[in-house]
Amino acid sequence: MRRSLVAGNWKMNGSRSQAQNLVGQILDQSSLLKAVDIVICPPSVLISQVIRQLEGTEIGVGGQNLGLHAEGPYTGEISGPMLQDQGCRFVIVGHSERRHLFGESDSVVAKKTAFAYSCGLRPIVCVGETLQERENGETFKVVERQLRAVLEATGINIFPEGIVAYEPVWAIGTGQTAAPHQAQEVHVFIRRLLEKQQVDVGTETRILYGGSVNNDNAGDLFTEEDIDGGLIGGASLKATDFLSICRAVTQSC
Repeated sequence: MRRSLVAGNWKMNGSRSQAQNLVGQILDQSSLLKAVDIVICPPSVLISQVIRQLEGTEIGVGGQNLGLHAEGPYTGEISGPMLQDQGCRFVIVGHSERRHLFGESDSVVAKKTAFAYSCGLRPIVCVGETLQERENGETFKVVERQLRAVLEATGINIFPEGIVAYEPVWAIGTGQTAAPHQAQEVHVFIRRLLEKQQVDVGTETRILYGGSVNNDNAGDLFTEEDIDGGLIGGASLKATDFLSICRAVTQSC
């Protein structure tokens, strides 16, 4: 049976004091959330602090991105081995902001996914369509293209340890959210794509939803059978909101 997971993506937000307070509040309630796995993805400069604060707990820490090389003359990049050395167990790959603001292609995302896995990190692979692509009826075509690029680079063996996050671009930071049935149908489609590659992999792989998840819509989203949790952006910066979302996932288990 798949275990639910909620990952908080802080994006480019947070100071040392904010991180200390936020993680502390999450820790205060974590004993009540045993039914859900929690992952925190802070900016790279806060990773070591967050890992120290979470030492001895079950809460995981992940990077928000990684470079394509283990080391070398790549100013500003963070490598997979660096993340792993700090104590990260996860890394977000192919977030829509990386694809659309920084020009990461399907090929780059696929290579990063393969490299992350080779470094001992569990990739959270993001896929999703733009508003125009959805309006043109291309949602499934886009998601399949993005996921197949990853599978061609990595093979199916990175799953079910790897995680997929469906995050429609039109719902990221806009306040718009896919209706539960819209998210569910894409999750089913992703699961079937994986299942075609290898029996039971689709059934066992966790597929998260990301896109303006909040206190009001979390309960409805997470009652859908194939939504295994969330990749949470803005709401992960407020402990009360993030914990409320985690509780919604727990209640749906």
